[in-house]
Formats: sequence, structure tokens, C-alpha cells
Amino acid sequence: MPTLSRKEIRNRAHAFVKEWHGETREHAEAKSFWEAFFNIFGVTRRRVASFEEPVKKAGGGQGFIDLLWKGKLLIEHKSTGKDLDKAYDQALGYFPGLKDEELPRYVLVSDFAHFALHDLDDRSNYTFALEQLPDQVHLFDFVAGYEDDDRLKQAEIELNIQAGEKLGSLHDALRDSGYQGHELEIFLVRILFCLFAEDTGIFSRHQFVSYLLQRTSEDGADTDMHLGKLFQVFDTPESQRNKHLSEELNAFPYVNGHLFRERLDLPSFSAAMRDLLIDCAWFDWGSISPAIFGSLFQGVMDKKERRALGAHYTSETNILRLIGPLFLDALQADFKRIKNLRRGKQKQLIDFQQRLSKLCFFDPACGCGNFLIVTYREIRRLELQVLREQHGDSVESHLDLGIEPLISLVHFHGIEIDEWPARIAEVAMWLTQHQMNREFARQFGREPDLLPLKTAAHIVQSNALALDWESVVSAKRVDYVLGNPPFVGKNFRTTEQSQDMAEVFSGVKNYKSLDYVTCWFFKATQFIQNSPVQVAFVSSNSITQGEQVAPLWQTLLDRGIQINFAHRTFAWLSEARGKAAVHVVIVGFSVAENKSAKRLFDYPDIKGEPEEVVTGNINPYLVDAPDVIISNRSKPLCDVSPMVYGNKPVDGGNLFLSPEEKKVLLDKQPQAEKWIKPVLGAQEFINGKERWCLWLVGISPKELRAMPEILKRVEAVKQMRLNSIDAGARKLADRPTEFRDTRLPETYILVPSVSSERREYVPMGFFDSNTVSTNLNLMIPNAGLYEFGILESKLHMTWMRTVAGRLKSDYRYSAKLVYNNYPWPDSETCAGNWKKAKQTVESAAETVLKVRAKYQGGVDDESLLDSVDRYISLAGRFVSGEGNTLADLYDPLTMPADLRKAHQKLDAAVERCYRKEKFKTDAERLSFLFARYQVLSKTERHI
Repeated sequence: MPTLSRKEIRNRAHAFVKEWHGETREHAEAKSFWEAFFNIFGVTRRRVASFEEPVKKAGGGQGFIDLLWKGKLLIEHKSTGKDLDKAYDQALGYFPGLKDEELPRYVLVSDFAHFALHDLDDRSNYTFALEQLPDQVHLFDFVAGYEDDDRLKQAEIELNIQAGEKLGSLHDALRDSGYQGHELEIFLVRILFCLFAEDTGIFSRHQFVSYLLQRTSEDGADTDMHLGKLFQVFDTPESQRNKHLSEELNAFPYVNGHLFRERLDLPSFSAAMRDLLIDCAWFDWGSISPAIFGSLFQGVMDKKERRALGAHYTSETNILRLIGPLFLDALQADFKRIKNLRRGKQKQLIDFQQRLSKLCFFDPACGCGNFLIVTYREIRRLELQVLREQHGDSVESHLDLGIEPLISLVHFHGIEIDEWPARIAEVAMWLTQHQMNREFARQFGREPDLLPLKTAAHIVQSNALALDWESVVSAKRVDYVLGNPPFVGKNFRTTEQSQDMAEVFSGVKNYKSLDYVTCWFFKATQFIQNSPVQVAFVSSNSITQGEQVAPLWQTLLDRGIQINFAHRTFAWLSEARGKAAVHVVIVGFSVAENKSAKRLFDYPDIKGEPEEVVTGNINPYLVDAPDVIISNRSKPLCDVSPMVYGNKPVDGGNLFLSPEEKKVLLDKQPQAEKWIKPVLGAQEFINGKERWCLWLVGISPKELRAMPEILKRVEAVKQMRLNSIDAGARKLADRPTEFRDTRLPETYILVPSVSSERREYVPMGFFDSNTVSTNLNLMIPNAGLYEFGILESKLHMTWMRTVAGRLKSDYRYSAKLVYNNYPWPDSETCAGNWKKAKQTVESAAETVLKVRAKYQGGVDDESLLDSVDRYISLAGRFVSGEGNTLADLYDPLTMPADLRKAHQKLDAAVERCYRKEKFKTDAERLSFLFARYQVLSKTERHI
């Protein structure tokens, strides 16, 4: 088991990096290095691993393993700069001399400055610099002891998925036989109840599967008849059953609860279909968690349907992340306070149980009910603690007390658009009630009766966006609204979903730019007006970034919304087949004044555990900052050079040349060379791709007519524009020799409009009028090293990641949204000498460019000139041969250590322009920038 929290491990990793930065001596310090490494995870090295373990090598010679943790980890250590691939090969050479039980899963090689971890089971490799260890420390969960926990959790998830797959196979077979629609869905819900009931004590052990085996024929011909009879028995009280009913059927209990009331035409079974049903029945459903019902639902849907419904089912871990700060943490804190009372404790325990029993929950996008299931379970478990505190631990002393759980399913409400998951949710709540009754029985020696079913969760099958929520449950009765609305991006909405949005956002400007999930935020805001109801939803993180923030959150803020807690972006973990790869946030809000401190959960590692920060305010970007909204701005907030678009060609590709086409053209018409320029879009710039264009601005008619090959291309441009359905393009046919735009500054900083979300820094570069930038880039004409340094800093990147829009998951840099709103530093923000601070930024920016140039073209640092011109000439060349592209240099796994160090020095220099103290986290950087933005935007003061 782990002895340290993930946060403590991360902090220790930071200290380790600081201590060992710059160490090079293999033998002098290696042992101390690895002792300190294990200490990061709270592990004493000598308890698990030994140094210099003797072993026979593959060739028969004697070898010594630098460090061996038998069955787990082998470490090979080298001095700085040694080849780690050779070190890995050396490590593998020790394997023949190890016993099977000693063979490690992991091989780790290091030269102090770099690590290379090889997972031999997963066949995955991870290489990173020492400075990156805090960000990669999760890779060593197996050292900390978290790996076993994770494997147990994964085993449970796999079991859940396996169960869903089994019922999914039965569903597919039934559907393929022609049995479908409403009857198929109700039939499978009933089967699910039976499967779960016989494995959890509702029925006798194996009662259902025994009935199938003994009564139905192997060819499946009479399976429907026997199931139909069984369903009738479930819907008939024992006192009203036929006296001639077989003893076997009469042994089944009366279920009630309308689950078996409807008469169905049951499917005809084949032998194979009967076998599938029996296979499902043999599976142990008693070990399945409530989250299976979401997994099961997704398991019987095809991918097209999953996309249409936005079905991303939440793991229990993520549900707890929502319900904890929404209500559970406060309730547990209240219970703890009551437990510690010396006077009046019994009365307050009784009152507290009564309070729990009256809480009302509403999920307006409940799917299969995962949020309601886990919420009900956790409230029941808290009630159980209350009763235990009230009555003591002895089971014997409870038997005559008449202790009863009070929490009822009638206080749990939901809306679901499709019948199948709605019915699954209803059954799941009954089965969870049974699970909790069994937990109650283990404590108090008596299990409350589940059957016949007396109460049910209130699940309404309807379109939540077309329904008045008050018709489901009154806001006056509800305490908490919660859930996981569909994650459908604005570009993937169906016609029906677009119509839903038009109705929900009637009168709201720019709603079409919003994702479908925002409908639930808006309807919830309307529902809770003039009430103390608190709301929390999971959402794709797009609603807290870029262009969606203004139309959504300004609308909500105007209606009195305040954010009470939030989880910033983290990786979604689904328990369903075809796990959804998506990044999400959780936002908790209300309209009633909430005087308690705001809770903000940040994820240094989006796949790891959060770090909580108590804040004074949480704004729509999920930052501890004022409620400011960043909207498109036509001019920069500060006194800086304007950013303009690159040149849109509108040419049908006729003015562009591949390297081969350029060569063919010049072979025929060498005089065309002066009219050919290198051209860069974002892809060409970042990935070093060679591309050329005809830049014919200013060409005379005589020169053009003398080059028939170019004339053909110009004619093709003219025809393409004339044939366009766009009036603007047709107008451009009057000047077919030119791009639509002809901006070509003397010098400029190029900013790619789209860049991968994986990069810590969006690479930018210097160019001059010898290189054409397309509209897939942005340009800052005549900017210098200072501007480059500010824009390439971690501060600006943090701002960009928050404010920018996204293209799929990639960053989409915008002049009007990102650049024009950025709060630049000035002499008043600078803690020291402003002129010197700017010079430090310029010097650090220059170093970044020098290091880049070294890798891109093999240029010796000393040969670089101390001017922007040199960098322009270097950047203007296409990467070829062994040169590295910017994609190579800025990949987080392959970024050279000296380039990273140069960026870190630039980051520090830029931050000193803003304040003396160092920023500790990105959240802190954002809080500062938003506060500064608020000051600047209020005064529109230029600097």
C-alpha cells in the first residue's frame, strides 16, 4: 500500500530534481542518487532492492546488476552523456542469469540527466529528462505502491465490462432475430433483474439458471413460453397465484413495482440464443458495481449511436469527485462534528438522520442512473454510520430495537430521453437498494424487505430539453441537481439537437457556437432561480475555454450564477466499451449566495489526483480570479504591435508549387525564379515541410506573357474564382496573379494558428519578406526579440491554453481573443529596473533561438550573429537531412534538455517583468493575469 500521497510524492520529486541537477559522476554518487530516488516514494531502498547484484551474463561471464528489485525492477546506471540504448541492451544481457521469479517487469536506465523506463509487459517505453521527473512521476506508481490499487481497480472495471459484453451479445442475438424496439428493451431489463437477483440473495442461489436448465429444451424452442410464465409469477402476489402452479415456479417471489406488469410478446429462441442467456446467468452478477449499468447500456449500442447521444459514462471515481464537494463532504463534516459532541449527541444524530432522509436529488440527463445510484449508495452508507454511532456496534443489542433505514428511493428523480437506459436506471436503483439493505443487515442483523417492490426512483422518459423540469419535480423540493449531460460538440449536433438548442437559448445571442451540453447549464439556471438548490455537472472542458465562455457564462452570470466549486481539466475515465478519450471539467454552481469558501481542484497531471485550493472566487475559466469574460477585441488591450492574418490564397492550389513542380518549372522557364518564394502554413512551419508559391505581386504583363507555364496557372486561378459560389471569390477573378491577401512585412513573427495540445510551448518564429505566410498563420509585423520572448513564455502559453478556442483538441490561436486581450507587463508591474528586465527577456529569447538553430541546421552557436536577421535566415530554410523540425524539438518527450532549459530561463525572465515573486502553479499565473486584465480593461489604459 502507498505510504505517501501523490501530492507529497510530486513535491519530493521536485526536491530530488533540485538536489541532483548537474550531477555527472557514475560511481561516486550513483548509490546516493538511487537511495534518494526511492525516498521520493517513501520506500527504503534496502527493504526492496540491492546494489551490485551478482549474475551470470548471457555469454557466461560474471556481471553485476547496478540495482535489482527482484520480480519488479532492474536499474542500469551510467555517467552523464552515455548511450542509454546501449545501457538497456546491457541490462537485458543479465536476464539469462536470473530465475523466473526474479525477472523484472521494468527496466530503468539513467545517466543522472535522463531516464528511460521500459515496461516489458506493456512493451511501452518512456524517455524524459531529469527536470521532467515531477511530471512523469506517475510512471513509477509501482514503486510507491499505487500500482496494486490500480490493478485491482482495473480488474473490477474489466469484470464490469465483461458483464456488459455478455448481455450485449444477448441483445445483438435477439435484435438479429427480428426482436427489437420497446419489447427488446423491456425484456432485457427484466433479464438483468433476474440475473442480479439470483446472485445477491433476492432469489435463491442459482434459482433462475436452474429453472432455465431444467425447464427449457436445449433447442430453445420453448424458452419464450417458460420465461413468459415466470414473468407472470413475478407480477402475481403469492396469495393470488394459481393453486396448481408448480412448486418450482411458486418458489419465486412476488416482485411487483410494475417491472413485470406489461404483457410482452416474447422472442423465439434458437439453441444458440438459449446458450447465450444461460451463459449470462452463470456469470456472477453479485460482484458487479452499480457503474455496470452505464457500461451495459453502452455495450449494446453501436458507435454511431454513441456519437449521436454523446454517451460518455462516468466511472465511480469521477462521480465521487462531483458529489463530494456538492454535498457529501459537508454532510460527512457535520456527522464528524456531531460524533465529537459531549452533550445532546443522541438528539442531533436523530435529527441528522431525518435530514438525510429528506434530501432530494435530481439528474436531468440520468442515462442509466449512475449518478443517482452512487449518490443513493453514499447517502445510505452515511446513514448507516449515523445509526451505528447511535446504537453501538454489537449486532446482538440491535435485534429488538426496531432500527430502520429511512432514506427512500422516492427522493431520487431523473430524466432520460431513451426508454432502455431509463428502465435500466429504475432497476439499478432497486438493486442498489438491495445492496444497501444487505450492508444494513451485516451491521444490525436484519435485512429490510426489498420484495415486493414498494417504492421506486422517479425516472421520466422524455427529452429533458423539451420538458418543463417542474413537471418532474418541483425546485422547492429539490436540494441538488447533478449529472453528466451529453458531450456533443457544436460541429456534431444532429438537426434535432440544434432545434433543442434554439428552443432552450431563445433570445440568447451567439448560442450556436456552444456545445450541446450547455443546454443543461442554462435550463438548470432557469430551474433554480429564487431557490437554494445547488447544481453540479460534468462537462467537456470546451465550455470553460475560448469562444464558448462569453455566450454561455455571461448569460449565466447575468442570471445570478456563482461557481461554488470546480474541477479543472482532467482525463475522463469511462467504464464502458470503447472508452471515450475526452478531457472534462466539473462545475458546481448556484444562484443563492454561498458564503463558504470556494473549492478549486487542479490537476498537475490530468490523469492523476487533484490538488485542492481554497479560493475567494472561481471565474468561468475555472480560475481563482474575478468574474471577467474575455471577448473578441479588434485592437490590442496594450500598446503593442497589431497581429494580422497571413495571406489567404483563394487560388484552387494553382499558385502553389511542390519542390518537384518548382524544379520542372525552372527547367522550362529559369526567369521565373525571382517570382517564386517559400510559403509556410502552420504545418509547413512546424513540421519543416518544403513548399513554394508564385508571388506575382508587381509583375508586368510583358514578363507574365513571357512565361507561358505560369500564365497557364494564372488562367486556372481566374477560372476557379469565376466558377466559385462565393461572390468575394468571383470578384477576385479581376486580379488572378495574386493571393486574396498580399501582406508581406519586412520582418514579422509568425504564430501558427493551430498547434498540438501536447506541446508545452507553441513554437513561433521570425521571418522576412522573402517568405510568404498563409492564412493558417498569424503575423506580427516588425516585432522584435522582446515581443517574441513574451509570447513564447509559459505565462503567455498558460493564458493561451485557457482563452484560446480549440480545433478538435488542438490549440487555435486567435488574434482577437488571445493576443489582443493579453495583459502585457510594463514598468509599473516590474519589481526592478524595467529597461534591464526587457533586455533580460531579449537575451533569453535570443538563447532560445540559438538553441533551436543548432538542432535545426547543425549550426555552431558561436557562428550566430547577435541580431534577428540571422534567425530569419535560419528559420526561412526548410529542414532537410538530419535537421530537426520544430515538431521534433517541441514534442514533450523529445524536447532537448538545453532547449527546455533555455525556455525555463525565458519563463523566469518574463515573470520578473510582472512581479518579483515566482509563480508556483499555472493556476496562480492565471489568477494574476486575469486580475491584471481586469485592471487594464476597466481603464483601457495603454502601456
